[in-house]
Amino acid sequence: MRAVSTISLCALLSTCHVPPTLIEQIMAEGELRVATRNSPTTYYLGPEGPVGIEYDLARGFADWLGVELTIYSLDSIAEMIPEVVSGRAHVAAGGLSVTEKRQERVDFGPPYREVTEQVVYRNGSRRPRSVADLVGGHLEVMSGSSHADTLQSLRFEHPALTWLEHPIADEEELLERVSNGELRFTVADSSAIEVSQYFHPEVRVAFELGEPQQLAWAMKPGYDGSLRDAVARYFEQVRSNGLLAALEDRYFGHTEDFDYVGARTFLRHIERRLPRYRVWFQEAAEKVGMDWRLLAAVGYQESHWNPRAVSPTGVRGLMMLTNTTARSLGIEDREDPRQSIDGGARYLRRVLNRIPERIPEPDRTWLAMAAYNIGWGHLEDARIITEIRGGDPDSWSDVRESLPLLTQRKWYSRVRHGYARGWAPVHYVDNIRSYYEVLLWLTADDTDAPVTADNEDPDELGTEEVSPDKDAA
Repeated sequence: MRAVSTISLCALLSTCHVPPTLIEQIMAEGELRVATRNSPTTYYLGPEGPVGIEYDLARGFADWLGVELTIYSLDSIAEMIPEVVSGRAHVAAGGLSVTEKRQERVDFGPPYREVTEQVVYRNGSRRPRSVADLVGGHLEVMSGSSHADTLQSLRFEHPALTWLEHPIADEEELLERVSNGELRFTVADSSAIEVSQYFHPEVRVAFELGEPQQLAWAMKPGYDGSLRDAVARYFEQVRSNGLLAALEDRYFGHTEDFDYVGARTFLRHIERRLPRYRVWFQEAAEKVGMDWRLLAAVGYQESHWNPRAVSPTGVRGLMMLTNTTARSLGIEDREDPRQSIDGGARYLRRVLNRIPERIPEPDRTWLAMAAYNIGWGHLEDARIITEIRGGDPDSWSDVRESLPLLTQRKWYSRVRHGYARGWAPVHYVDNIRSYYEVLLWLTADDTDAPVTADNEDPDELGTEEVSPDKDAA
């Protein structure tokens, strides 16, 4: 449904002298131009096209207006404000903080997220405890960022504080340089740090700078206010209908629990183990109509891509299939990685097909992952409990809160299948989401799929005992 009427009759009549509003111009042209930036927290190209919270919000706004979306990324955050001031873009949507300095140049829509500026350093180096500890250290931030403005304000109290404003590098690059030891300190938004820790596990938060900041879309100032008003109405709608909360959960809901050792191990296995099995993940995923990265993320959660992994309950192989499941799928050798991956993909598709089609993605996939881990019956019990508690049984975030209640007698006694280790599928799905996001980001532009890797012999992979995560699979 279009949120704004088409160009008024007055604007179409030659006898009228009232110029069309900006929102009317956008609708007449049929195009919404949005400038953004490339990062895991804003916008990037995934295996099936653009993804990211800024993209999804911009896509939704364009659909709400009934126009086409033209979205493009800029090389640096410093270019975003000039892009809307010049009129080349109608909206700048790239995780922009609302600051007094920026408000002098642009109009902002309503805030939709909150972040905190944080100073980061490399694990193992001396941790700075205050701004005074940054003096004399190699500190770089993004040029034109709110971080540079914050440091400038801190210079009144710390006149010896110096830093370099990098004209091109974004938060992701600066965080990588800190993780690699090339840079001593940087300042980044809390959301960027939470996501990037899985790519750069050596990064550590030292302390926070100031109060939380609001993120909002920026628009050209001093026009007629019609675009700003439309943006405000759109965000009011997505906030009230739950879409904004769903996007928050989709892109940031899995970043709460960071495992330093696990993240380092995962990155190492991406380099050493994944190349050996990637072609089989791609092959199996294509057969069942699934993203191979998601299937690989499941495989990593199950076995760390070790075909000889085994649990104390007898679940074994790269996809950790039970003997019963393997027989039902016609798998002869669970420790054969190709057979295991193929069987795991077919079993996951079987579980996914049981999830009601009315449930939209990505909730449908995360519910299927939980069922893959804990069993269909226990998932249904958790969905019933979710309804009893007034939640949405089709929402993963709501069911996620109910699953741990399966360990409590007052809840599991009210459902059919009884007690279950309900916390296990919560951690299971959260981990898979994290692994999947990392694989999406690292392989988005990668088309090579080597079958083997030179730096690890498969015979060197010994039998690895893993936790018994499966209740029924």
